[in-house]
Amino acid sequence: MSSKPIDQGDEAGPRHGSDRRVRIDVQRNLDALLQSAKAVFATSGVDAPVREIAEKAGVGVGTLYRHFPERSDLIAAVFRHEIDACADAAPILAAEHPPFEALAKWLQRYAAFITAKRGLAPALHSGNPAFAPLRGYFEQRVQPAVRPLLESAVAAGEVRSDVDADDILGAVASLCSSAYNDGAGRAERMVALFIDGLRYGTHLSTK
Repeated sequence: MSSKPIDQGDEAGPRHGSDRRVRIDVQRNLDALLQSAKAVFATSGVDAPVREIAEKAGVGVGTLYRHFPERSDLIAAVFRHEIDACADAAPILAAEHPPFEALAKWLQRYAAFITAKRGLAPALHSGNPAFAPLRGYFEQRVQPAVRPLLESAVAAGEVRSDVDADDILGAVASLCSSAYNDGAGRAERMVALFIDGLRYGTHLSTK
């Protein structure tokens, strides 16, 4: 009997290719569910029927439950997804725009995140222990994202140096919360005024 080893290359290739397609399909379904849930929660609240979310995503209810057995799993995943998108935008903007413009665009992106978060607020503040880790996740991802943008703008002399990242995040969140019921675009305009105010005093803070 021949002791020639079996060449698995031809067999492994198609199987690995099939596995990759499966992973791509799974990720596509997951992304669709998160985007759909975000939209449905914003219009119908966090208690919206899961069937509505699944239909909007173009998947079956069974697929939704395989990814998110509990509603709290889905809500937490939507929130984490939005945190990641907001944080990941920072280095991209820094690479594509001058320091102050990058900071300004990111703060508007952060304002959009805060506005979207309002739709999740009833659940996030419900006391459900499933949401307890989210605050730490936010601090871990979002706070470090804004610091390099702020530092670059300060170093360029475009933003005063006596503000820190926590001040900026808190101010934008407060502006968005106060303007939430004042119509579309109100929060964006308020945040734009705040951003413009960061320029003032730069000649004093650099002396």
